[in-house]
Amino acid sequence: MRKVTVLAVAALLGVSAGCGGDDDAGANEKLVVYSGREEELVEPLFDRFEQETGIDVEVRYGDSAELAATIAEEGDNSPADVFFAQDPGSLGAVEREGLLAKLPQAALDRVPARFRDPDGHWVGTSGRSRVIAYNTDALTDDEVPDSIFDLTDPKWKGKIGIAPTNASFQAFVSAMLLELGEERTRAWLEGLKANDPKRYEKNLPVVEAVAVGEIELGLVNHYYLYLAKEENPDAAVANHFLTGEDPGALVSVAGAAILETAEHADAAQHFVEFLLSDASQRFYVDEAEEAEYPLVAGIDAKAGLPPLDSLQGPQIELDDLGPELEKTLELLNEVGFTT
Repeated sequence: MRKVTVLAVAALLGVSAGCGGDDDAGANEKLVVYSGREEELVEPLFDRFEQETGIDVEVRYGDSAELAATIAEEGDNSPADVFFAQDPGSLGAVEREGLLAKLPQAALDRVPARFRDPDGHWVGTSGRSRVIAYNTDALTDDEVPDSIFDLTDPKWKGKIGIAPTNASFQAFVSAMLLELGEERTRAWLEGLKANDPKRYEKNLPVVEAVAVGEIELGLVNHYYLYLAKEENPDAAVANHFLTGEDPGALVSVAGAAILETAEHADAAQHFVEFLLSDASQRFYVDEAEEAEYPLVAGIDAKAGLPPLDSLQGPQIELDDLGPELEKTLELLNEVGFTT
């Protein structure tokens, strides 16, 4: 077993609707899922899967990177059948341990190639775009920078919010490293730090700080705006989507994979197909507060969001974010963002 990469990262961190089979096939079956997706968000999906299939789902919730490290540590003895992760980096880390099964091509083909593992071991289940959230009382949309590189301008000193210990910020930095290299990424981080950005633990507090005018700009995922608006529909905050290949326009995914050692392999395949069904994809549009992007063709995103195929971002393989994470964490420590 090759455990070094996943464990080192953990230490630094501190299908179509009709392809799921007979509804009676789940009688007396069980499925064990390790979920890096938060219970509040995905529990309705697990409940619906149980109701539709009769398969009993046992879920272990946790941080995606920590669950990836746990799977690597457990190796062939892992009780998990499915790894449902918040990010492709964690999925890629488990894949490099040789612990993931090849998914059926029919499931893979439900999702565009950019949002799945090129070797077919994991598939994206929902998407999110990085954005600059801005205070609408202080700025108009055309006054918001169109590139994250503009954020090093001294005029933004003390006006920017980030969550440097959060996985989504780290994935964005990893994408920059892959696209532009360490020298330019380090220079940007140092320039940003010189502008004295305010630091928060998670994305939602960044958006909330923008809304009350504590800061004017925040680097976050797009869907946190909807969480903030759920609490306060009149909050003075909006999303500014970046264009082209700017690293600040990264489009990433949550995703699912089946373990090579899955004891309940048929149920696991059924669950992945369920996540990619039209009904489950509409969940992110019609029910989930976070308003993530559905990835399956023909399911439109929530009203007001730009179409997913109009978002570009850095030209990287999402699967490459995993091996880059250790370097990202070291760089953030060296620049002083996570120490």
